[in-house]
Amino acid sequence: MPIFPLLLILFFTIPLVEIYILIRVGGVIGVWPTVGLVVFTAVLGAFLLRRQGLATLTRMQRSLDQGQLPATELVEGVFLVFGGALLLTPGFFTDALGFACLIPATRRIMARWLMSKGVFVARGHVHQAYTRRRGPYPGGDPGHTIEGEWEREPDSRDSVAPPRDDEDERRG
Repeated sequence: MPIFPLLLILFFTIPLVEIYILIRVGGVIGVWPTVGLVVFTAVLGAFLLRRQGLATLTRMQRSLDQGQLPATELVEGVFLVFGGALLLTPGFFTDALGFACLIPATRRIMARWLMSKGVFVARGHVHQAYTRRRGPYPGGDPGHTIEGEWEREPDSRDSVAPPRDDEDERRG
């Protein structure tokens, strides 16, 4: 199935499902507890997103340090962003999908499934190069600035001696 019709169906279906669930839950527990639950799930989701995101970044850095391409971690990162967006959308259905994207076990299962389908294919090697910057800024110590007046004095290195005759004879 082409992606555009699927997205169009989801664009209209998900809000209808969310409205239905919010009305049903609001009828059972009341309006304010429902609003409180929606806000609570958003705050909890933001906390989990931050925590899981940092853990995924750490694993990604470890893979890069070992010279491996962090394909699984990159796909998990996509799920984290998607899950975070779902958690910021008010509603219980999108919260459930968002939490599924944030739970490490389900996120890894979904990432492996997507990678097995060939949706995300990555090939290659990681090469690292380390450079050391020296000298003044950028990258190093900017140094110290000393204000004042100065005057250049002639030095033996500043004057250029004319070539001697015996040097001209050796060249020629």
